[in-house]
Amino acid sequence: MAFMSAPELSTSYLAKLCEFDTPTICNVIELFAVRPQTDGYMDARIAACFPEMAPTCGYAATATFRSALEPRGNIAYGSLAGQIARFEEVPGPPFVVIQDLDVPTKSATFGEVMAASYKSFGVAGLITSGAARDLDQVRAVGLPCFADGVISSHGFPRLLDFMVPVHVGGLGVYPGDLLHADQNGVTNIPAEIAGEVADVCQEFCDAEAVVIDYCAAGEVTKDGYAAALRELGARVKRLRERVRRP
Repeated sequence: MAFMSAPELSTSYLAKLCEFDTPTICNVIELFAVRPQTDGYMDARIAACFPEMAPTCGYAATATFRSALEPRGNIAYGSLAGQIARFEEVPGPPFVVIQDLDVPTKSATFGEVMAASYKSFGVAGLITSGAARDLDQVRAVGLPCFADGVISSHGFPRLLDFMVPVHVGGLGVYPGDLLHADQNGVTNIPAEIAGEVADVCQEFCDAEAVVIDYCAAGEVTKDGYAAALRELGARVKRLRERVRRP
């Protein structure tokens, strides 16, 4: 499948996406049948640093990183200022995605200074295959962050290349991909359906509520529960038939 850049979406539409958790976004994407149900999301290596923070979404502003080796000679590296200058290349709020090239990860990819800098430039969140640090301070900044662990030192941190394809948590991420993330993990939203997903989420939640509300009401019976499941299935089927791509 050819790569498609995510479309520029309105601020209000992105806010609507953030009204729903990432599992709901994944469930709705499945209805469109535009990719296998085992594709499009990061694996368990990438975890929320601050699970209490609300869902967030934005457009991937990618970079690569190393911290294990002291720089020598005239090797040129990228800079944080240089990275921030390129945020304008994505069509909406940047969602920084950094692939740590050191295996295993040697030092933290980000801390308080980087988080504060990103937040001030409207970054929606930060994801790295590397490690976090300064957790109390970054929490205070209010930037949703996702990482593969925590390490106390920054080693020799160097940002390398910007706006290049990266591989984080088992997911290939291209510059400009639309990402959605919360305490449950990170998913991308396929470009061809990006402008439709949010409008289907509430209907999907209402379908699930048929069973959830039945269970919460008490006096559950096998027949009543089976009927609630059938109603859930029927609603989801109608949704799928309406949005499914040929």
